[in-house]
Amino acid sequence: MPLTTYATLVIAIALEVVGTTFLQRSQQFTQVLPTLMMGLCYAGSFYFLSLTLRTMPLGIAYAIWSALGIVLVSTIGLVVFGQRLDLPAVIGLGLIVAGVVVVNVFSSTVSH
Repeated sequence: MPLTTYATLVIAIALEVVGTTFLQRSQQFTQVLPTLMMGLCYAGSFYFLSLTLRTMPLGIAYAIWSALGIVLVSTIGLVVFGQRLDLPAVIGLGLIVAGVVVVNVFSSTVSH
């Protein structure tokens, strides 16, 4: 898989995480600037995800997207918004990440 595929996926994930942060800041779409920024980030995110799908299977791309997005958004929730996770939530997030690692390291679906 070309490095550019992973680079575009990382950009897509980063934009989605920033967009989700703006979603929280939009206060249910009552704040104009965060709402606009959220929309722009989500649009950019899906554009870069579409570029990723040229060379990466949808299921694999979405698994990576989901796992990294969940971990990053959870971290932002903790650091920026003071939202805490209990032990079962942390374990569950760890299992999601472990699943993505297993797919990427051991599955023949992903071309290395």
